[in-house]
Amino acid sequence: MNAKAVILIVDDQPKNIELLEAYLVPQGYDIVTAASGEEALAKLSGNPVDLILLDVMMPGMDGFEVTRRVRQDEKHRQLPIVLVTALRETEDRVKGIEAGCDDFISKPLDKMEILARVRSLLKVKAYNNLMSNYRKELEAEVAGRTRELKHAFERIKAASLDTIYRLSMACEYKDEDTGRHVKRMSRYSAAVARRMGLDESAIETILYAAPMHDLGKIGIPDLILLKPGKLDPAEWVTMKQHTVIGAKILTGSDAEFIKLGETIAQCHHEKWDGSGYPNGLKGLEIPIAGRITAIADVFDALVSRRPYKEPLPVEKSLGIIREGRGSHFDPDVVDAFFAIQEEILAIRKQHGDNALR
Repeated sequence: MNAKAVILIVDDQPKNIELLEAYLVPQGYDIVTAASGEEALAKLSGNPVDLILLDVMMPGMDGFEVTRRVRQDEKHRQLPIVLVTALRETEDRVKGIEAGCDDFISKPLDKMEILARVRSLLKVKAYNNLMSNYRKELEAEVAGRTRELKHAFERIKAASLDTIYRLSMACEYKDEDTGRHVKRMSRYSAAVARRMGLDESAIETILYAAPMHDLGKIGIPDLILLKPGKLDPAEWVTMKQHTVIGAKILTGSDAEFIKLGETIAQCHHEKWDGSGYPNGLKGLEIPIAGRITAIADVFDALVSRRPYKEPLPVEKSLGIIREGRGSHFDPDVVDAFFAIQEEILAIRKQHGDNALR
């Protein structure tokens, strides 16, 4: 270790440099010399130095200032600096410590003292280097593991969302025109939520929860669910129960997106003016996720084919949404929806069918 150590000797007196070289070279150290503070900084930037022996009293930049300059460089924060000085006043020593030096050697120089202090400080530096390298290796390993976990988590989330979509489509499987509905409306919902300023966690939860909005339809008889014409009053009462059934299916989970799915299933047919179902909630009584998914669900239903209707043109469907502002829909949600109208239509095109006009 010592044979490869590089020591920078800084002194404006050549004889002092020669004396230190005479002590250190036989010990196997490589020596770099500088005759001024400015030259020392230049040599330090161009050489792999392990320790600095630095004279204090030099013309121009003194040893204190050199020390301060060295310590300003992050990569030299741990480099051992020994001030070689004839100053013995406590005030001068304190000044050196405050500047960032590690040790002092008093003039006249004593060979045994110099060698002992150099060996000691180089051992400390070697230990610091070892710990620094270990820390960097550990940080790199942690960063690598973190990336792996993040990628694994993203894969799990993607698989979970895919599973939610597939299971949510099961309740609509008998209607071949609504298979993509859950993907579209969940993405509409997430886009509107983002426009409204919800945080990314809430947006993601809505993305995962929205596809389960009509899960309760699995409990509705096919004769009602797939009826090509208008439902009679009794059938309509039964159909409206899909909100309650869906909430019951999803109740009791500890998963946040399942909890929100319960809320959305229960209240995505509530209306801003209180005329919705199943509970006739009004205004802000309706959870924000319910207000957002309501507009996403209705818009996609309007532009899509259903057993009881043909798809409406996009412009007519958008007009119906506008007309529902303040009655069916939360005005703020409507405003957010139209603020990202192009994004909504892009989602419709990406995940749509031939219903887009």
